[in-house]
Amino acid sequence: MEFNDKQIEILNVAERLFAEEGFDGTSVRDIAKKANINVAMISYYFGSKEKLLEALVINRIGTMKLRLENLLQEDSTPIEKIDKLVVYYINQINANRCIYQILHFELSTKKREINTDAFTEVKKSNLKIMESIVKEGQLQGIFQPNINIALISPTIIGSLIYFHMNKPLYVDLFDLKTDEAYENYIETTLTQHIQKTIKALLLYEN
Repeated sequence: MEFNDKQIEILNVAERLFAEEGFDGTSVRDIAKKANINVAMISYYFGSKEKLLEALVINRIGTMKLRLENLLQEDSTPIEKIDKLVVYYINQINANRCIYQILHFELSTKKREINTDAFTEVKKSNLKIMESIVKEGQLQGIFQPNINIALISPTIIGSLIYFHMNKPLYVDLFDLKTDEAYENYIETTLTQHIQKTIKALLLYEN
């Protein structure tokens, strides 16, 4: 799904408001006011606030797809691609975690109808790109033949989400006194740990 400049502008405004005020705390009128448009334009482009949330997630996942497609074409080793893939996933989820948390809440509570078909298809497309990277490593004899590729992304994302859910614990354990220190730990130590975990699943045992 492609979005024009005006739609992307509206999505960016909605994302900021959803992150600051929550999904229920943000009205279509609030979004229209911040985006300097009338409410009818949001209805025209998206139909409803729920549809706008769906479009927002699709837009973010679509950006990930483009990065993975470029990664697949890179002249680098399968191991290097896997390391970069982990970084892409962590950066994507970490930068947009408020939206993913809102989406998770909406899907788990089922307070309203959220259609997941569109971004499920985008996820399937991203999975195929990941499969291509893994199969490249298998053909070169680097990766094991029997790998459950579909479980790689939840292993990456699950580790990051668990870390966020237990922020007070890890802030205390690792003496992460500032938000900057916390984010830096994710970008360095946690990312490296997840990269090692994924490669341990893929590589032959020594």
